[in-house]
Amino acid sequence: MLTRREFISLCAKTTMAVSLSEVLLADLDKAITAKEIKKPTIIWLELGSCTGNTISLDNTASPSVKELFSKVIDLRFHWIFMNVEGSNATNVMRQTAKEKAGEFILVIEGSVVLADGGTWDNIAYENGKLVTGVSVLKDLASQAKQVIAIGSCAAFGGPSAAHPNPSKSVGVQDVLDRQVINTPGCPCHPDWFLGTLYHLINYGLPELDTYNRPKLFYGRLLHDQCQRRTYFEKGIFAQNLGDPWCMFTIGCRGPRTYADCPNREWNGTDNWPVGCNTPCIGCVEPGFPDVSMPFFQRYPDLKLPGFTANLDKAALAAGIVTLGGLGAHLGASLATRRLRKNLTETSLPLTPPGPHTEAQLEGIRTETVPEGAPTQAKVVRTEPAPALLQVRRPRKARRTLHKQ
Repeated sequence: MLTRREFISLCAKTTMAVSLSEVLLADLDKAITAKEIKKPTIIWLELGSCTGNTISLDNTASPSVKELFSKVIDLRFHWIFMNVEGSNATNVMRQTAKEKAGEFILVIEGSVVLADGGTWDNIAYENGKLVTGVSVLKDLASQAKQVIAIGSCAAFGGPSAAHPNPSKSVGVQDVLDRQVINTPGCPCHPDWFLGTLYHLINYGLPELDTYNRPKLFYGRLLHDQCQRRTYFEKGIFAQNLGDPWCMFTIGCRGPRTYADCPNREWNGTDNWPVGCNTPCIGCVEPGFPDVSMPFFQRYPDLKLPGFTANLDKAALAAGIVTLGGLGAHLGASLATRRLRKNLTETSLPLTPPGPHTEAQLEGIRTETVPEGAPTQAKVVRTEPAPALLQVRRPRKARRTLHKQ
């Protein structure tokens, strides 16, 4: 088994060849096979939901959902994945809650619908009567060891609770008088859910933030991790969808969103919305989607406790501070002669090689920059850039070249 220190370090890694879920579930499988731990018993209850979080989990390529269910967890009830239905399925759910009281983990997907006493979301027949989702939730939660709300609808109401909210939908924590662990997202990343589950099984309750989200995954501002943060600091902003600059001006909600999407990425650690030139819409935050709408329109100000900051001015100030720091560093380098040493001993002046053939120019075109836009050429690529356009060389290679 991983130690907790190893686990936290693994969660914080910014580059992984495989998904976190693949590493964790392989480790759990070994521990269960060696009888170091028992399979956790899980009841998965679907309420007011589009099933997007189930689909997100189902889309994991490695490990597959089959491997997850057969090797790692003891899933007793999930209305999509069960072979039985109707009263046979609900009987299994009730029997499991009775036999495993105080031991099983209850996972809730979807918002809690309260309109007309919850009858807008009847989820089963029991003893010839319709049973509401909210009543089943309260019964099971009173017997569960832990409750996990997966997805933004379960955590905070999400799109189901968007204005004008005729269904009176709310988050799970709004109706339960007990602790709920929230793993929001629209949908929730599989790593966020499985990482939280892994921590619960092996180390107990993870450290949570104000909104009961695990800080392991929701503890850092997305804006601070974004690969385009330097453009924000330099005041280089996108004007249209598809521009490769900071997208704050076209509605990115990264400056108020806490999640590790830039490092975690999606689709097998391959990409994420900003990487696809689409602004973050802040789907993990309370009040989503209402507080993020209208999408693709900028926030004029950033409201913080005690004052309101204009982010355009904040970006300019950050740039001035950065230039000041560079100036101080340059002065220190000149005073200590580090600059001369570094220039003469560790590097050679490099100029961008650029494309050398017409073939390398294919797929690259330069457009005229509109008046008022950042003063640099706007490059639009229709295919990946040639390797020759990469300017930086490894430090060691540059030393060797200089000595030659």
